[in-house]
Amino acid sequence: MLEDHAKLMAFFEQAKEVVGRKRLQKMIYILKKSGIDFSERYSFHFYGPYSEELSTRVEELSNLGFIQENKEKEKGYYQYRYQLTNEGISFLNQAETELPDVSAFIEEMNEQSSRFLELVSTMLYFDNFSKEEVEDKVLTVKSKQNFTADELDEAWTFIDRIKKQQH
Repeated sequence: MLEDHAKLMAFFEQAKEVVGRKRLQKMIYILKKSGIDFSERYSFHFYGPYSEELSTRVEELSNLGFIQENKEKEKGYYQYRYQLTNEGISFLNQAETELPDVSAFIEEMNEQSSRFLELVSTMLYFDNFSKEEVEDKVLTVKSKQNFTADELDEAWTFIDRIKKQQH
């Protein structure tokens, strides 16, 4: 049990800070699809790939005081900000967890919009299909998002870069 929690804490240590629950879900999913050994199972949800297990683990780590979850009011909605606490760092220093250094990749994802991460993670969710089929599926299941051809191209470029850097 705690190995999965420790791996998630190691992610937060490398990320420094993650703003947004959707962003967190997508970043872990993209890392998982990039070959990082996260055990959380994902299913397709309204905003793309979603893991109930990840939400539960984050809540448990927050309740244990290992990560800090700050709820901030932002233009009529609430946004969540996550950081590893000193207690989390102490625990992590004693835990023997294996997470490769993906801090540069995490930083790059953190610089992207949640919309872009949602697009990339949705495309990766359908990665067993051809490029054309992936685009058709994305444009169907995400029709309200009105993704443009440029956004799809940018996402493909990002995905190609991920595949070249497979960890």
